[in-house]
Amino acid sequence: MSFHLVIGHGAAGAATARLLAEQGHEVRVVTRSGRPAEPAVEGIEHLALDASDPARLTQAARGAAAIHGCAAPPLPQWAAHWPALTSALCAAAEDSGAVLVMLGNLYGYGPVGGPLTEGLPPAATGPKGRVRAAAWEQARALHEAGRIRAVEVRASDFFGPGVTDGGHLASRAMPNLLKGRPVAVLGDPDTPHSWTYLPDVARAMAELATEERAWGRPWHIPTAPALPVRAMVERLAAEAGTGPVPVRRLSPAVLAVAGLFSPLLRELREVRYQFDRPFVMDSTAYEAAFTLRATPLEQQVAATVAWWRERLRGPEAGS
Repeated sequence: MSFHLVIGHGAAGAATARLLAEQGHEVRVVTRSGRPAEPAVEGIEHLALDASDPARLTQAARGAAAIHGCAAPPLPQWAAHWPALTSALCAAAEDSGAVLVMLGNLYGYGPVGGPLTEGLPPAATGPKGRVRAAAWEQARALHEAGRIRAVEVRASDFFGPGVTDGGHLASRAMPNLLKGRPVAVLGDPDTPHSWTYLPDVARAMAELATEERAWGRPWHIPTAPALPVRAMVERLAAEAGTGPVPVRRLSPAVLAVAGLFSPLLRELREVRYQFDRPFVMDSTAYEAAFTLRATPLEQQVAATVAWWRERLRGPEAGS
């Protein structure tokens, strides 16, 4: 087994680190605090450092087989902080010879009129989409120059156990849903939307770190067929046994007021199009080339309900 460096310990970083440790790898997780956000897991070392510091990150990465870039600055700071983080990741990959596995999203494509595929050009209309597209372009250029080995793994909105504040079907939906209360959502609740299951994110990060033929391009993580928010809430409520749960669209006026108090909602205005029209990710290229398949939706739903029930029983439950 080998040594893997995981940058970030949010939902995706934590899931990736756990999976790699379960596979028998030596895992080091880099965060600013160096403290795990969950109980310690055997085989995972936590290291405190600023991942945008190229010298320190390069030192931490020496001997690594792969660097998994799962960190992200807070949304309001993307334009200011993504370039330095990307440069540090690339510098560490070049010095160590480790494969750089970057976790990306779909912002870089911008609004499109059909399914999202890896062949679409970057056409983001806002700063967050442009900075995410630029991060991969920087790594891709270095890969093509023979200086690093890099691959980007792209996901749609995260869903599943471990997804909390940043998920549209997480903290803003699950506590109410489990109590049979109405769920308020962004955008059109009846337009198709792709939801990438968090454990499948970790599996893709681990799989493509060792697949040489994957390197040098982006891949869409295998994701279940797109379903509207309302349909997802119906399935979750049925699994929870809470009966039909009303799904209400937040009006633009309410969102404008909420944005005054919520930095996340304020920053999401740039990508509101993802919830106002079909937002469907095509992952057939990955499925044709590699072994991972999306976890069946019924298993995703059952695991998510069970995880949230356990979470809300804990001391952090508000009621």
